[in-house]
Amino acid sequence: MNPLRSWSVLIVYALATIPLMPLQQLFVWAWPGMARVFPHYYHRMVLRILGVRLKVVGEPAQGPAILACNHVSWLDIEVMSAVAPVSFIAKREVNRWPFFGSLARLQRTVFVDRERRHATGPSRDEMRERLKAGDTLVLFAEGTSGDGFSVLPFKSAFFGAADEPGVQVQPVTIAYNGHRNLPMTRRLMPFYAWYGDMDLPPHLWGAIASGPIEVTVICHPPLRLATEMNRKQLARHAETLVRQGLVEALHDPAKFR
Repeated sequence: MNPLRSWSVLIVYALATIPLMPLQQLFVWAWPGMARVFPHYYHRMVLRILGVRLKVVGEPAQGPAILACNHVSWLDIEVMSAVAPVSFIAKREVNRWPFFGSLARLQRTVFVDRERRHATGPSRDEMRERLKAGDTLVLFAEGTSGDGFSVLPFKSAFFGAADEPGVQVQPVTIAYNGHRNLPMTRRLMPFYAWYGDMDLPPHLWGAIASGPIEVTVICHPPLRLATEMNRKQLARHAETLVRQGLVEALHDPAKFR
């Protein structure tokens, strides 16, 4: 690991981010269209700062849409935001995180309570309103982050927000499949996959120091809840496609370079 690289990256990141936060807040208040797309260009810049090379396979769905993804790392936020202008569906605890909670609010995140089942109804209603407005929402459908080599079962509760006519659900695979132009290994993956009881600050530091890396995002064909299947069937089908994409990206990374 290279601590000098971490310091350099964090300083450049702060210099690029802090001045833009008030600008995005103004967009949220006064220019909703720009508030939707501005983070997309910001996160593309951040990936370059962090040393993340992104490969996108397929086309991301246009809103109204839910992008149902596997979840590997805090870097998924940067990655998916660089793929398309999106907002996120995140657990309510994120809203209280120092600094990162502010960034989440500025990107118009929908905060949900995953612990209390009776709270999913209001969250789905908020998601429906955002979808009616034409937004593209990223749903980390496992409900938690994984080890980067497997996909956990998709939870179906929030797929019900896609029951409005015209709303697409697109399965999306996120694969951390390269490190310094070589295949990602099981020894290196824990520097990037953030899961279990890992503390965020030291993990973030280690990931930055260990880069650069290559990430592949596979946009699978969109599905529709209203015309094809119920939400549980949709969740299972999306999970299968995402898992198949992850296996392919990890076992044949050269295919995506």
